[in-house]
Amino acid sequence: MSEYQLQIAQIVDYPRCRIYKQLVQSLLTDQNIRTRGSSGLFYFMVLCSYAAFNPSFCRIDGISYTIYPGEWICTVKELSDRFRTHSRGRVIRILDELQKRHLISYLVLDRGKVVKYKVQNWKIHNTVLDDNCLCQKDTGFFFLPVTTAMELVGAGRCSEMDSLLDMWMSAVYNDGRVQGSETGPVVYLRNGTGSTIINRRVLATRWGVAEMAVDRRLSKFERLGYISRRTVPGTGDFVISLENFLSAMFQMSDMLTDKEEIALKMCIRLNLPEEKKENNQESALRPEICVQGEWNGVPKAHVEIIIRKVAELLNTQGCFHCPRAAYRLHPLPDGWERKYLHRIGSGQERERQTGLAVFCGNSRAVYRFELSLAYAGKKEEESK
Repeated sequence: MSEYQLQIAQIVDYPRCRIYKQLVQSLLTDQNIRTRGSSGLFYFMVLCSYAAFNPSFCRIDGISYTIYPGEWICTVKELSDRFRTHSRGRVIRILDELQKRHLISYLVLDRGKVVKYKVQNWKIHNTVLDDNCLCQKDTGFFFLPVTTAMELVGAGRCSEMDSLLDMWMSAVYNDGRVQGSETGPVVYLRNGTGSTIINRRVLATRWGVAEMAVDRRLSKFERLGYISRRTVPGTGDFVISLENFLSAMFQMSDMLTDKEEIALKMCIRLNLPEEKKENNQESALRPEICVQGEWNGVPKAHVEIIIRKVAELLNTQGCFHCPRAAYRLHPLPDGWERKYLHRIGSGQERERQTGLAVFCGNSRAVYRFELSLAYAGKKEEESK
């Protein structure tokens, strides 16, 4: 019998994004994020979150309505509350705009009190069930095409909620073609480069807002715990990772994303802490770190800090805090770099490929790794 291994991933080539209804419900209750904008991504996602997956019945004011897959019916007041607008005319204008883009079709019933809408192409992207039963509106998920989301983002000025949902739709996790995605879910604009480094100018053009507004929104999302950023020194560019992505997308426990780990993946400068005195107890528990060879003027203490950071990332093996562990950094033999290693990015002549061996006491090496160290300046080191 064949054995299968389940791998959790959100790859670039998959044309749809799975959106759990709990995510939409949590965003609806977050009054800190503004929804006023002309993009329509948030409004369309709200309509999709309430659409039925199977034939059902809905009763409003004593009248029973039949609901088919991809449809839903509700009062204008309910729809106004979900859109966060108190104007009936505003609700109708939003529905008209989505209908002009051939995303939905709708009817106003009961003298303007009730709205019945249908999401176009629902059956193509979402499974349709034939059984008649009541639809639970608070559980489950639906699939939203990535191309539809991109069209809506580029159709008008994005609200804060539209910007957050755009980053959510653009997230990639555990795809080897996208840098940094193995570490955690990162925002990738699908430009074909595989690089997740973004700047304010690109997001300002994408969202139809000023660059200052982009900075305010990202800072706000960071403060609210939706995203985290890692800045590229000297350029103003940054890498965005999403928080609570795994729990919302795959219904599993979220992992802690280390910004320094993303830095190692993306070849972003590793911040070196200031030297401080350590007590005897900390020194006794510290594993041995040995650096062999010369490093072209780079302080050995800085190299040891880099190796210590790499060792912390390997802490899942349970060896870093063991006093018997020993980490030894050594230069690789001549010709190793040209034969086995592939260099990327600029400044290749300053990169140095080295070997890292992990020993347990005086026994032979239990793990061996190859590291790429790139020098950004006389006193700065970058580690990959």
